Amino acid sequence: MRDEIRALWPELDWIQDPALREATTRTWEVALSRSPLTPDDLNEIPFTLLVKDLDVTFMEHKRAVVHIARRSAEAMTEFFGGKLPIHPDTVIAGAILADVGKVLEYEKRDGKAVQSPRGEMLRHPFTGVAVAMECGVPDEVCHIIAAHAAEGDLVKRTTEAYIVHHADFMSYLPFKNRR
Repeated sequence: MRDEIRALWPELDWIQDPALREATTRTWEVALSRSPLTPDDLNEIPFTLLVKDLDVTFMEHKRAVVHIARRSAEAMTEFFGGKLPIHPDTVIAGAILADVGKVLEYEKRDGKAVQSPRGEMLRHPFTGVAVAMECGVPDEVCHIIAAHAAEGDLVKRTTEAYIVHHADFMSYLPFKNRR
C-alpha cells in the first residue's frame, strides 16, 4: 500500500520534516485500509459529488490543490517575508490530507462514486481529522483538515489553513459554477 500511496502523492517528498512526511503517508495508509475505495479508484472517481457529470478526478483536483497551495505560500513568503510567517510543511501536509476523509465518505456502487452510509453521517473533515490524529499528525495540520471546507467558516483559520482553503475552492468553484 505504501508504494501505491507514494505513486499517488509524489508531493510527499516536498515535506521536509521526516516525522510529518511519515504521519501524512500513514494517514493515507490507514484511511485507504478502512475504505471501500482503492488507490486506483482515486484516479477515476470525481473529486466531488456536488457537480453533475464532472470529469475531473479526485487525484487531479487534489494534486492541483497541493500545487496551488505551495505556490501561494511561496509567493506570500516572497512578498511578505517575516511579516506573515508561513510554515511550508504545514501547508503541504494540510493540502495533501485535506480530503483524506473522502475515502471514508465515498464508496462505489454500480461503478459510480456515491456517498457512503458513513458519509451521510460524517463529512470528510471530521473523519479526516480522526484518522490524522490517530496517525500522529500535529494539531496545526489537523486544523487545516478540519477548516478547509464549509465547517471551517465557523472557526478562526490559521494562515496555512486559509491558503489551503482558498486553493481548494479555487479548483472547485469554477467547476461548480461553470455555465
